[in-house]
Amino acid sequence: MSKLLDRLSRYSDHRLEPSRPRVEGRITRMIGLTIEAVGIKCAVGECCFIELSKDQQIEAEVVGFSGDRIYLMPLYPIDGLQAGTRVIASSESGKVPVGMTLLGRILNGVGKPIDGKGPLQPEAETGLTGEIINPLMREPIKQPLDVGIRTINGLLTVGRGQRMGLFAGSGVGKSVLLGMMTRFTEAEIIVVGLIGERGREVKEFIEHSLGAEGLKRSVVVASPADDSPLMRLRASQLSTRIAEYFRDQGKNVLLLMDSLTRYAQAQREIALAVGEPPATKGYPPSVFAKIPKLVERAGNGEEGGGSITAFYTVLTEGDDQQDPVADSARAILDGHVVLSRQLAEQGHYPAIDIEASISRAMPQIIDADHLTMAMRFKQLYSKYRQNEDLINVGAYVKGSDPDTDFVMENLPSMTAYLRQGINESFQLIPSMQQMVMVLSPPPSAPEQNQQLRRPVTNGLQK
Repeated sequence: MSKLLDRLSRYSDHRLEPSRPRVEGRITRMIGLTIEAVGIKCAVGECCFIELSKDQQIEAEVVGFSGDRIYLMPLYPIDGLQAGTRVIASSESGKVPVGMTLLGRILNGVGKPIDGKGPLQPEAETGLTGEIINPLMREPIKQPLDVGIRTINGLLTVGRGQRMGLFAGSGVGKSVLLGMMTRFTEAEIIVVGLIGERGREVKEFIEHSLGAEGLKRSVVVASPADDSPLMRLRASQLSTRIAEYFRDQGKNVLLLMDSLTRYAQAQREIALAVGEPPATKGYPPSVFAKIPKLVERAGNGEEGGGSITAFYTVLTEGDDQQDPVADSARAILDGHVVLSRQLAEQGHYPAIDIEASISRAMPQIIDADHLTMAMRFKQLYSKYRQNEDLINVGAYVKGSDPDTDFVMENLPSMTAYLRQGINESFQLIPSMQQMVMVLSPPPSAPEQNQQLRRPVTNGLQK
């Protein structure tokens, strides 16, 4: 009897699981991006497989229902679809790969590698949606983050765990600025989401902006413009989920998403396809509900944990800062950096408009002297912009305003401070030191400019 028990115990790990019935339905209609099916019951967000042949199945997601009909959206382009095609309900929940082995890899929207380096060997798999952190349990933003951009470090200081937006029209330098941040920012892990951009830019960003050294500590999720809207939506969620995993491991993560506008446009395509009525400029209400859900997942974790510092690019069509997506993002983010087309046309890079930009966490993460100098710099620069036309036509009389006189004498050094080469990096402390030197008038300046002097601690050098 004991021998029989021993033999049975060897096969205990190989016992068959109880079989599950295969639930099938059929396709009755397809209009545009939406596929209608009957015969199966699935919840919104669950996956199904459309069986085109015995050897070919296309994954689709349930995006809506009406009575006994469900609406599906395929993840991949689909050809040869006919009425009556079988739809198989999937019993598997969507899982995404996570772990340190993802560093240096390039994935698509569903977590599959597209870099030709072989299959992934993830440490674990997890759901696409992470757990929501109680806002009262989050660690406050209290530590500045060095992003290597002098204008941002000095005048728009960013805190670890802050969520910022890069607002600009097309061709103003958003992607170049993101590439500089990937190389210069002090972060342990970098997660880059390239959502809905041109396919050509994906390889260029990886090879030129990110570089081989930057890729070693990065995970890139790419879903170009020719992907389905559902794939672009998944890529945004996957980028955030990977960043959440590393944050939960105690890492300081930099999340760069280019762009949040393409995420909103993908949701608009899906919502309109299933019949949701448009609200503001063609955007249905679900778009403005999904943006906060995505953005709020970034930020600091619980006390003593990791952080996600996130930068989202926002495309302002026609340079309209009141675009619905831009306006919604500005309200939910912790600050915004506006890139000016006028400055870009003048060859001023990075084309950051310091008058229209702000970092809401800046007063809490820097000392009083730094904040005073930054505000003084912005006030002087704004004063010059107000009187620029008068100065250019010679109508301004020198001595009318001490601040304007100071800027006229020191405009080259102030403009040089705001400019930066693509391969140049300026750390946080040197950025502040250089700002002090720019605002300190020369010894021969008139007495009226003495109020601009600020105490400089030992060791400050230009």
